[in-house]
Amino acid sequence: MNACQNVFRRSFLGLVLAAALAGCAAPPPAAREVWSAAWGTAMLAQPVPQAGAKPVPAPWRQPMRDVSLRQIVRVTAPGSVLRVRVSNLFGDEPLAIGAASVARVQALDPQPVLDAASVRLLSFGGRRDLTVPAGGEVWSDPVELALPALADLAVQLHVQAGPRQASVHPGSRIRSWAMPGNRARALAWPDAVAQEGWWHLAAVDVRAPKALPVLVATGDSITDGYGVPSGSYQRWTDVLAGRLAAVKREAAVVNTGIGGGRLLREGAGPSLVSRFDRDVLARSGATHAVVMIGVNDLGVSHRGRETTPASRAKLLGEMKAGFADLAQRARAQGVCLIGSTVMPYSGSGYYAPKAENEADRQALNAWLREPGRFDALLDFDALMRDPARPTHLRADVDNDGLHPSLAGYRVMAEAFPVDLLDKRCAKVSGP
Repeated sequence: MNACQNVFRRSFLGLVLAAALAGCAAPPPAAREVWSAAWGTAMLAQPVPQAGAKPVPAPWRQPMRDVSLRQIVRVTAPGSVLRVRVSNLFGDEPLAIGAASVARVQALDPQPVLDAASVRLLSFGGRRDLTVPAGGEVWSDPVELALPALADLAVQLHVQAGPRQASVHPGSRIRSWAMPGNRARALAWPDAVAQEGWWHLAAVDVRAPKALPVLVATGDSITDGYGVPSGSYQRWTDVLAGRLAAVKREAAVVNTGIGGGRLLREGAGPSLVSRFDRDVLARSGATHAVVMIGVNDLGVSHRGRETTPASRAKLLGEMKAGFADLAQRARAQGVCLIGSTVMPYSGSGYYAPKAENEADRQALNAWLREPGRFDALLDFDALMRDPARPTHLRADVDNDGLHPSLAGYRVMAEAFPVDLLDKRCAKVSGP
């Protein structure tokens, strides 16, 4: 038995790790090995429950005390060594983690079934426990665990004491699980309670023998996968990752979209201009980024209120400056920035744009299409609009007049030109 094979014993609490975990620390990296983002999400402050919302189940109530979380993520790049980033980015007080572990997932329904031989305890600076200061994030120490592309990974955190304000991503499109006590070593979670979202978990990296293309897609609810059934992996980025894996093309696809997100101002989360460095450029090994955003900036500006030519011109000017700023920051880091046009939303009862608002969308798209704005452009407006009614999404790709359907997300992924991932962009300083 090698040092990283786990020995188990059965107890009344379920299968529990007994020994042999100390030898699972990763060996030093080879000279040319590099860290590559394999999964990630965008953190935001946990939303305040709306009036009339269902009561929050006991283990999920904030602040958490002596609660274990089992959270499932799908890695898009293969590797034999990984690390996990624990987040207290929006916390107002320290986050105390008593123990943490990872394991491969064999099945997802009705609850995740873990591969017993793959369970690894995590350490942080050589310690099993961790205190993350308010506003901070901490990487785990590297740990050996072989993962193929599209492997499902369970990350288990024992939250001894959570902050009043948790750092979360509500739009996980997959369930996480919680139950009282320290379950970081346990396989069986018989009384766990499910809820969608990721808590205090920002990223998983793998160590690769060579630098891989890392595509970070960011934006609003269209990137975040509005309407995707839990656990189905049908966001457009999920479909793209599957497409790459099917042809054995090694590349990572990381999704940092936020539902309700805006380019310029805080909405359901921080504005993209304020989070772009953290959620896109700072992802390990990032080589490419897709920015698909703007519909909420336009829609919020006119929803339930009158606009004027001056107010609309001001917003368009600010949005153009915002996109130009993102392009400059990406070029300074040598990240190829792929822009996207804003898809039609005249079928949306939520925003109900008038003719002048639709004219603003078209004016913005015309500007986005101008050569040199980005390193490449995905013209999702042209791809998804109805030729007979170009102010609306096509019926075969439309969900609700604003978001694509599942078929629409697939159309977007299949239209992505994968040869773009072969391109590398040199660092460019200045405007």
